[in-house]
Amino acid sequence: MIPVTPLANEKPSALATDISERLNAAIREHLLSAFAPDSTKTLRSFSAPEAADLLGVSGQFMRKLHAEGTIPEPEDVRGGRRYYTAQEIWDAREILEKSSRKKGRYLPRRSGDEKLQVWQLMNFKGGSSKSTTSIHLAHYFALRGYRVLVVDLDPQGSLTSMCGISPEIEFDGLTVYDAIRYDEPVSMADVVVPTYFPGLSIAPARLLLSEFETESAVHSNPDQPFFTRIRNALSQVEDEFDLVLMDSPPQLGFLTIAGMAAASSLIVPLTPSMLDVSSTAQFLELAGAYMGVIEDAGATLQYDHFKFLITRDEPTDVPSQQLTSFMRALFQDRVMSATAVKSTAIGDATMLKQSIYEVVRSEMTRATYDRAKGSMDAVGHEVEAMIHQSWRRK
Repeated sequence: MIPVTPLANEKPSALATDISERLNAAIREHLLSAFAPDSTKTLRSFSAPEAADLLGVSGQFMRKLHAEGTIPEPEDVRGGRRYYTAQEIWDAREILEKSSRKKGRYLPRRSGDEKLQVWQLMNFKGGSSKSTTSIHLAHYFALRGYRVLVVDLDPQGSLTSMCGISPEIEFDGLTVYDAIRYDEPVSMADVVVPTYFPGLSIAPARLLLSEFETESAVHSNPDQPFFTRIRNALSQVEDEFDLVLMDSPPQLGFLTIAGMAAASSLIVPLTPSMLDVSSTAQFLELAGAYMGVIEDAGATLQYDHFKFLITRDEPTDVPSQQLTSFMRALFQDRVMSATAVKSTAIGDATMLKQSIYEVVRSEMTRATYDRAKGSMDAVGHEVEAMIHQSWRRK
């Protein structure tokens, strides 16, 4: 057991440093034992029914494609059953798209006149499921053939960790800070790295990103305002992606506001409790004030969608359902129809730094898994419909 030093006998700064060092050492030891020696995260295989569902075809059609040799056999065939890697599904999309009469059926990527979708998830209330929602949306869209970039704007790096890069274990790569810093920023193209998840790339974060807050207070000026930094960085890679998802820190600082200036749509995750609703009201009051300030400074803010997403929804909890009904009555269609349910399946997955899409259904109670996945599918489907609306697709 670690001995506890009385606070009175030690300076708070030294105590905080000591606690931090011990925690970081323990976290490194845990991560190195929990993951592969090279710290590489991998993605599970998908069964034939799952692959058919992701491609939007029937199992019979999949078998026909293999029989005709249209798509190659997956490497993993056990007991006559096919199991596909995400990359094999991605490759099948490429093949099927070339022969499809309907453009975009298998690869629903944006065309030249469809603008890059930049969605920011923000709220300064911790525990509102910003990172959890971000990673589930990222995986949902990547599995359906979109080119997705996640931008981690939280110095804590939760989303970075979910994407297979552990900020707790120091890494040598560039981060989003390097692309938006004031002193000799690098190209965003050098920051973005592909993940283990086909179709998904990340601009990672670590604690150094918090320096942007301090530097912006000092260096932001009319010639290089802070609110243009993220937007300009994204413009350097926009041709490579269909969708950008930005996970904001739980505070309304320069990073969150710069994200707001770069976004084309906003989602405010909100848990149905009075404390969270009150906190969100304060957050949006401040956000509105800051929006006005940067608009006066020359920023152009225009959002295709500004939505609330109810997270940690418990359909059987009467008080939370009353608050959900209250929000829907007050804001009507500004509250998304789909909700992210509170689920042990999602909780267990995120503890392992996974989304529900990475979990094998047979490894947990199937009803629990189906309920959780159905919930996140519904959220993803609704966001997808809004994206298509922005692209003016029928």
